[in-house]
Amino acid sequence: MRIQDCHWLQIEQYLQDDDRVVLPLGSIEQHGYLSLAVDQILSERVAVEAAEPLGVPVLPALPYGITPYFAAYPGSPSLTAETHGAVLRDIVDSLYRQGFRRFLLVNGHGGNEGGRGPLDAWEAEHDEAQVVWHNWWNAPRTWAEVQAIDPDASHASWLENFPWTRLPGVEQPGERKPMVDVAAIREIDPDEVRELLGDGSFGGLYQRPDEDVLRVWQAGVEEVRDVLEHGWRDA
Repeated sequence: MRIQDCHWLQIEQYLQDDDRVVLPLGSIEQHGYLSLAVDQILSERVAVEAAEPLGVPVLPALPYGITPYFAAYPGSPSLTAETHGAVLRDIVDSLYRQGFRRFLLVNGHGGNEGGRGPLDAWEAEHDEAQVVWHNWWNAPRTWAEVQAIDPDASHASWLENFPWTRLPGVEQPGERKPMVDVAAIREIDPDEVRELLGDGSFGGLYQRPDEDVLRVWQAGVEEVRDVLEHGWRDA
């Protein structure tokens, strides 16, 4: 359940029987011809669909992430790893004080991994707390589905092209773009990243039939739900 659809008394009642909460993590950044909010949209939606049958509250996705390499693309703000980590720590700590003990962070942006340090340190200081970090798109079962469909799948490719991340009236290119060396992107400055990537896609097809991406989506939802049910110590 989305926490914005609840009032505080309902959450207090929920905490009498359960201590789980979900925080989706996104990033506002260029995604080629798709929405700049792809990572925010997908992390929140997959979390909500996964948690709904379980009645676990899902916070609004944290929209801003760690994406300095896209600084030359307008509309792509970035936090430092230190700031991002501090924000995560503060959010989790405040919820802990209210009675939550199990925190599932459903991450939709690979760059956010750089902010995990302060959160890991916080968890080590709180024996009763559990913090699980889940990269939904490349979790084992979901990634296996991606690979079975088309291994050329990366940033701003068909893998992120869902009906809810497309923009009205925007046509996707029809060709298969050659894959770039992703590791090189973190070694060059933002202007060079833009020169290398051009439209922003890392490569592969820009779009595949909806039946393909919906297979990936279903796997992602089921895998997040499985973590939410069984991914805890002593579960």
